[in-house]
Amino acid sequence: MDEFDLLTKAMIKSTKVFDANGGIPRFLVRMLVVLEDHVSKSLADKASFKKLKPAQGRALNRMKLNLKKFCEKYRGIMEEYRKNPVVSSESGGSSSSSSSSSESEEENDSDGSSSSSSSSSGSSSSSSASSGEKKKKKAKADDSDSDSDSDSDSGSDSDDSSDWADSSDSDSSDSESEAGGAGELKGRARWLKRTTVVKEKVEKDKVGRSEERKRAKEEAARLKAEQEAQKAEEGELKEEDLTPSLIQKKTLEIVSSRGRKGTDAKALLGQLEALSKLATRFGPRVEIPVLMHVITAQFDMQRTIDDYMDTPTWRSCAGYLERAGSILGDEEKGWKIGAMTAEDDELASDMMMATMGKAGKMKSGIISGAGGAMAAMSTEEKLINPNTGEVETEDERMERLRLEKEAKMSEDELKTIRVPGSLSLFLSRLDEEYNKSLQRISPHSMDYVVRLQDEAKLRELLGTYQKYYERVDSASDAAMLAELRVEHMYYRHDSIVKAVAEAQDTSATDGDTAKEMTDLCTYIYQHGTDRQKTRAMLCHIYHHALHDRFLEARDLLLMSHLQETIPIAGDIATMILFNRTMVTLGLAAFRLGNIWDSHQCLSDICSGRVRELLAQGVSTGRFSDKSPEQEKAEKRRQIPYHQHINLDLLEACHLISAMFLEVPNMASAGDNDRRGRVLSRTFRKYHDMYDRQVFTGPPEQTRDFVMTATKSLLKGDWKKCADLLKSLECWDLVPGDNGAEEIKKMLGEKIKQTGLRTYLLAFSAQYDSLSLSQLCEMFDMTKNEVHAIVSKMMINHDLIASWDQPTETIVMRNVEPSALQLLALQFAEKATSLVDANERLLDAKTGNYGYKDGDNWRGGNNQGGNRFGFRSFEKQGARSGRGGAGGRGNKGRGGGGRGGGGRGGGGRGGRRFAPSRKNNNNSKGNRW
Repeated sequence: MDEFDLLTKAMIKSTKVFDANGGIPRFLVRMLVVLEDHVSKSLADKASFKKLKPAQGRALNRMKLNLKKFCEKYRGIMEEYRKNPVVSSESGGSSSSSSSSSESEEENDSDGSSSSSSSSSGSSSSSSASSGEKKKKKAKADDSDSDSDSDSDSGSDSDDSSDWADSSDSDSSDSESEAGGAGELKGRARWLKRTTVVKEKVEKDKVGRSEERKRAKEEAARLKAEQEAQKAEEGELKEEDLTPSLIQKKTLEIVSSRGRKGTDAKALLGQLEALSKLATRFGPRVEIPVLMHVITAQFDMQRTIDDYMDTPTWRSCAGYLERAGSILGDEEKGWKIGAMTAEDDELASDMMMATMGKAGKMKSGIISGAGGAMAAMSTEEKLINPNTGEVETEDERMERLRLEKEAKMSEDELKTIRVPGSLSLFLSRLDEEYNKSLQRISPHSMDYVVRLQDEAKLRELLGTYQKYYERVDSASDAAMLAELRVEHMYYRHDSIVKAVAEAQDTSATDGDTAKEMTDLCTYIYQHGTDRQKTRAMLCHIYHHALHDRFLEARDLLLMSHLQETIPIAGDIATMILFNRTMVTLGLAAFRLGNIWDSHQCLSDICSGRVRELLAQGVSTGRFSDKSPEQEKAEKRRQIPYHQHINLDLLEACHLISAMFLEVPNMASAGDNDRRGRVLSRTFRKYHDMYDRQVFTGPPEQTRDFVMTATKSLLKGDWKKCADLLKSLECWDLVPGDNGAEEIKKMLGEKIKQTGLRTYLLAFSAQYDSLSLSQLCEMFDMTKNEVHAIVSKMMINHDLIASWDQPTETIVMRNVEPSALQLLALQFAEKATSLVDANERLLDAKTGNYGYKDGDNWRGGNNQGGNRFGFRSFEKQGARSGRGGAGGRGNKGRGGGGRGGGGRGGGGRGGRRFAPSRKNNNNSKGNRW
């Protein structure tokens, strides 16, 4: 069967070749005849056919059908072959020999035919008997070719012989013989020479054909448009016949086809939009349900979770929601929406059954018989109005029932519109589609900027519906919309709000954003769910920190105990928001000059993969262990580009705060690593890498600038350090008026103070006394500033010296530690190294980055002085090598051991953001 299929395909492909050469070759005709006879014989033998396997029997029947269908076009040639199989055979040798013996004038022709037959595959009946005769005739043919110019007959014979010699191949000779008409010509006429007609190749008019195709496409498009317009006209409702019940009935018909196979979602949406325009004249009770169906159909256009609503559709959907909001927001009329009841569902089903009534009657009539359809139409049930006794149509009956039902309603029921779906969920979905579009659009294109203009419209919609839900006492929906409003406000600085308002030429701005933010968050704290309260609190803290209200943000964070509840929240989006809040809090502390607090907030986030922790990028490493589904889920969690925190600014603040803490620490260690504890492992790693470089060129990246400034500060060149740090371009990204200038001024002061402390710690052993005026001149500071710094170092036992007030000098005291103190220091160093090893092991086991569930996320729920839920003060004091144990509960004080001329202290336990003045020396890292 497979070979026959290949044969038929080959013959179909060669149709043009057959037509050009006179018809189908003879050997193919013979093959089709033999095959047809064999199939007929096999089917006629019933006994053998019954012995075949079922699969073989089916294949034989299928072969018969396919062969019969294929042989229809060749039936005439096949019948001719059956009548005269010798003439139509390949050899033709016997016929040529018989003709040559009977008629002497056809000798040359028979010679040519015998030559042709000798080149092809000869017949089995004549090839063996006439081999010697063929050799003689071949010699005569060669002699006649030599003197062909003298005789016309011999010339024609030579032409024939040359033509046959060119087609020495058996297939080509068969094709040429068949071209002469195998089925029509017989005898001598079969072998006469014909005049070949050369067909000129007609050049195809490509331009004309393309224009013709174009016209055909235009004609097809026009016909399709006419058909669609005709269908639209047939389905269009006439305005004079419109009733509210008819619109409701038509809406249910359209909605019932949603989700069915072959239904065009765009056409369905267009029909619903047309109905919504017609329903406007009948009031909100008819219009709003249609609008709800239109909005649902628009959301149905997105088939997968990764598809997002395009901008025109989003704006259209927002327009429909705005239309519904303008109706519901009118407090004087008091319209409100409600969920569908069982009676409404029953009424809708009745209307659908009435719509399908005629179709059902027609179907039953067709099944019953020939005249059943007409009989069903003639016996249609007549509807009688019970009030007037007149005949009424189905539409009139539905309208009458609707009016009777509304007449029985109370005033409150009339103002309540029963609709499918929830407007609050529609708004939440609209906000989600807006965020997805921002994730997919390139942030460097104008489309992104144009898309951001829709955020003001979205916030306005959320505010309108929040007021509506507050009016109808739906606190849960109002809290959800308030939380969405907060998430569209918390990241915007007041300067940006003002600039956007000026760019849009709007005189009315958002007003006092801090007060508005506080009001919204307070409402969520009262009526929201746990997740909404958590996110609102984080957004509130973020907004305070963004506007440099560091103390308010710190108090909210510590009062809410979010660092304890975030690890068990199980919500990755909330964890990302927590990381963003902590980073913003650290940046606010840096801008205000709180270096220690800034480092504590930024250290854990900036020590890992910052982009992933802040959802500002996806790592696509070669050896990533994430599955494709995990990568897609991570991409869906990405923050839109305009909400990103600049990573260069973040890295600069983190490394500079670590520099201010580590440089005095490294200077105090000196040659002996007696106080060589590490306050920032990330900074130490970068510093060691910079030291190991053979050639260090001019700084290019932010990290290079900070490392170069660190080297200068360690050498005492504080001016070069200040110039390098002030030259960073990332300071221009600080929001607020004169934000960059304020940061540069703060950096200059901190660099002077750190340079003075570094100088005293590094070179105090080489001096017996230092002049106050000389220190003021070296570091460009006033006497009061130098006096305050040196005095604090003396109090903290960082500097073993005393003041000589009359001469304004610092008298150094060289105190060597005792043997017991040296042993205590060695013990503290080994304990510190053990704590570091345990922490590294814990980080490797639980992960130093990412989103980990459980109580030990980023340090866990430490009960003794946990700072932001990352690392406790007591642990930091233990790692310093000079501190004591942690506190007891909320009021306990940690005890510190005295050693090495310094004093270590345990931090105050419980909820505390920073150590108090009394215990400001909980560790050497916090001595400043």
